[in-house]
This record gives sequence, structure tokens and C-alpha cells, in this order.
Amino acid sequence: MIREEIDKRWMLEAMAEADKAEAIGEVPIGAVLVKDGVIIGRGYNLRETLHDPTAHAEIVAIRQACEQLGAWRLLNCTLYVTLEPCPMCAGAIVQSRIQRVVYGTTDPKAGCAGTLMNLLQEPRFNHETELTTGILQTETSLQLKQFFRRLRKKSPLV
Repeated sequence: MIREEIDKRWMLEAMAEADKAEAIGEVPIGAVLVKDGVIIGRGYNLRETLHDPTAHAEIVAIRQACEQLGAWRLLNCTLYVTLEPCPMCAGAIVQSRIQRVVYGTTDPKAGCAGTLMNLLQEPRFNHETELTTGILQTETSLQLKQFFRRLRKKSPLV
């Protein structure tokens, strides 16, 4: 299987996590962490549910993966996330030494994997992450757009 097909497969898993967030009224962002062809961490946005600004999909997945591996270094792992990581998540990715990040759609308001800045490949840090963008971009973007469209219909003030 070629790399792009593998990336699409795992991005669909991240999108399924995003669906879980939407089902509980959260912004639909999902993430999975993969090592050696196995998901070791899953996460979806839980900020509203947990009243926790750090409960982003990536952070939830990173915590789960660290617990499963019994280590804070996530060497040789790939993180798949539906939306470009924010500064907090980009920092956690660098700190946990994730080898590669694959994201679906850009985040024009907070994206720190190339849109506003690129913290994942900042040469002054002690770790740089390989980056692949735009995997299932149309689908991941639509997932978010449809959520906000429905939200605005319910409450025109949003």
C-alpha cells in the first residue's frame, strides 16, 4: 500500500474520532496516533465537556499513547489529526518527539504547522517533525463547516 493510501486510512480513523466529538456537542476534531501500523492513542475534542482548555484531540491522543507505551517519548509514531495543530498541540508534539504529523485541513486562526507559523519544523528546537498536509482536506474541512453551519442555524448568534 502506498503512503498516501495508508495516510487516508488513518485519517478516516481520525475523522471517526471527530464524529464522536460532534455527537456530544463538541467541535468535531479528531486524532489518532499510530506506531508500527497500530493505533496506540485516540482522541477527540473534549474542551466543553471537561471544562479544560487543554483537552484538544491531539493532547488526548498523546496522553493515551504515552500511557499505553509507558513513556513520554513517542518515537517512530505518526499523529493523524483532522485540523492543523494549534500552538499548544504543536508544542506537545515537539515535546513528545512524534516523528510525523499528518493533518487534513488548515486552521487559519491558530494553525502552527505552517499556516500562521510552523512550530513543528522550527530548527531552533531540539526536535523537528516530518509534516504531511491536505490528506482528505475536502472531507475534513467539510466536517467542520457543516458542524458550524448547523450550529448557526440553531443559534444565529454563533
